[in-house]
Amino acid sequence: MLPFYAQAANPQVVISTNLGDIVVELYEQEAPVTVANFLQLVDSEAYKDTIFHRVIAGFMIQAGGHYLDLSEAPEVETIFNEAANGLKNRRGTLAMARQTEIDSASRQFFINVDDNSYLDHDPKKSCTREDEAAVLAAREKGLRKLMRCKSFGYAVFGEVIEGMDVVDLIELIETQSVSGFDDVPVTPVVILSTGRLGQSEEDAET
Repeated sequence: MLPFYAQAANPQVVISTNLGDIVVELYEQEAPVTVANFLQLVDSEAYKDTIFHRVIAGFMIQAGGHYLDLSEAPEVETIFNEAANGLKNRRGTLAMARQTEIDSASRQFFINVDDNSYLDHDPKKSCTREDEAAVLAAREKGLRKLMRCKSFGYAVFGEVIEGMDVVDLIELIETQSVSGFDDVPVTPVVILSTGRLGQSEEDAET
């Protein structure tokens, strides 16, 4: 039985770490922009040698943006936030990390290790891009306008279909604060490689 939103035709990616492999299925139909961005990073080996730099038990494990010395991986363009696609931040789902701005996700992603419904988009309560623009316009005029709506949400674009035991192992690693970063694993968790499953390199390039 396929989990939650999975479909047989969805692309699959293996994230190989020094603690084992995690296989994720990507929801291309529900999150086309996010999946295309993630696959481009996978195909270009942009995640190689990055680490899971933020691990919070009972919440999520985050990766894709920093190397072993916590230096930042090369920037990529930010993408449209697809959190309103109806997918939920349930245990085992893959979602994009971002800054405060709605459309600020680029390369960092996280895996939910619990059901984190407060990260979901809520069409009745979440901030809109119009809300965000109004706040920015007020600040440019020297005014202070607070947002009274909740976060727009974090875009779910895939789910772990194999290797949840590896995710759980990462979740329980002891963490520390290093050079201004909190929740950094004491024992580094390194992404050795990423690659598509069921597709040759030539297919990935076309």
